[in-house]
Amino acid sequence: MIDAGAPAALLDVRGVTLQYKTRHHLVTATYRVDFQVHRSDRFVLLGPSGCGKSTLLKAVGGCMRPAEGTIALKGVTVTRPGPDRMMVFQEFDQLLPWKTVKQNVVFALKASGRFRGKAAEDKAMQYIEKVNLLKFANSYPHTLSGGMKQRVAIARGMAMEPDILLMDEPFAALDALTRRKMQEELLQLWENTRFTVLFVTHSIPEAVRIGNRILLLSPHPGQVKAELNSDGSDAPDAASGQRLSDRIHAMLFADEIEEEATNV
Repeated sequence: MIDAGAPAALLDVRGVTLQYKTRHHLVTATYRVDFQVHRSDRFVLLGPSGCGKSTLLKAVGGCMRPAEGTIALKGVTVTRPGPDRMMVFQEFDQLLPWKTVKQNVVFALKASGRFRGKAAEDKAMQYIEKVNLLKFANSYPHTLSGGMKQRVAIARGMAMEPDILLMDEPFAALDALTRRKMQEELLQLWENTRFTVLFVTHSIPEAVRIGNRILLLSPHPGQVKAELNSDGSDAPDAASGQRLSDRIHAMLFADEIEEEATNV
């Protein structure tokens, strides 16, 4: 339940049911999901494949409308995409291959109409520097590693200075070492700028590391199971001795364990 006396949230998702049609069925992706994201939150949507977390991100981005409930950013109902919500996907091909790193970021800024000319170039270089890619500003995407391409995508999204950055499993396609490095770089970037991020993952360790708040979603259709706080350390709790990752695992898979026990 959302506390009516709490401070106004940046993003307010209330009772959201999301549905989409396939050739033969009407699929309910989420059912009456509630959550709030406040400024500077690192808010993670965590759950198994098919629980609707990416669909929720698309709805927050304005790419689909709820069948039930509302999504509001700064008190205004979300009805379409906008530069106040920028998306970073997991695919490496989200950059324009015929443009350099700098040109990719500048293009997004100019296309939005928010920056033009030298102002767009200066803003692009500011965020390219923040993701440690100044030396590669004139490089083309095909010369970059997967992690570097994701840094460009993050720089492009942040250069728009959105109210919230939407990240859909942005590191899932990276190898384990690069993924860990990108997590560390994202956290350092957050320390420097305190941007607001809504982050989707199905990895429990990544959720614990990235998020200061974690929303657990049940299997299809996605419903809220719990909301937990994280300090990123995953150290054992002083009272119970249990790690947050272990608690999350038990909560996410409790239904499966009960069902297996019933069927024995």
